[in-house]
Amino acid sequence: MSITSRAHASPILHTDHLIKQVQSGERRLTILSDLRLTVFPGESVAILGQSGAGKSTLLGLLAGLDAPTGGELELFGQPLSALDEDGRARLRAGRVGFVFQNFQLLPTLTALENVLLPLELTPQPDAEARARDWLTRVGLGERLDHLPKQLSGGEQQRVALARAFVTGAELVFADEPTGNLDPATGERIIEALFALNHEAGTTLVLVTHDHALARRCDRCLRLEQGRLVEMTRDEVDA
Repeated sequence: MSITSRAHASPILHTDHLIKQVQSGERRLTILSDLRLTVFPGESVAILGQSGAGKSTLLGLLAGLDAPTGGELELFGQPLSALDEDGRARLRAGRVGFVFQNFQLLPTLTALENVLLPLELTPQPDAEARARDWLTRVGLGERLDHLPKQLSGGEQQRVALARAFVTGAELVFADEPTGNLDPATGERIIEALFALNHEAGTTLVLVTHDHALARRCDRCLRLEQGRLVEMTRDEVDA
């Protein structure tokens, strides 16, 4: 999205002075401090940082899966502090998709059944046809009835991609989507992720240590000392 377009768009995600603290024994640790982030519809944003910097914690907060200690956080223009857990779940339903490092597929369900899961939250008469279509798009049209244990890591992540996009999500969060994959398979997942994202016009927020993945995004931010810092392209390419 261009700067001019942003000026006339409402953010899909916005934080101001976001704080996250946790108790560790007698100490209170600050993971995120005075963190600010604004994401507009259609953007792709990468958040990089060292292991333990709090990237996954931040993603959980942004998605409303966890509550901050302080600060403001709005998703789709709704202050999450005004919603309880059920209210946040209703806000996400059909509008937010997730891709996790460890795939998070239910082991007793087939690929097709895993992709159907989010559609059960927003029932649609063509749910199975949609799920089959998205699995075909990620190259698994012949593996619909396979259980996760019968699929390779890359195939499991493709199922996860189909599950994230099948509802027509406006916003997809991805947490180290190539972290458990070898480089060649990871590259194929990157290609699939951005092809699907471009096709669907989805907003994408991902955390990663993979600079090759981050380079594909519109903006790259580094999480350090609890705050986000805008990165230059030279820094990302380094």
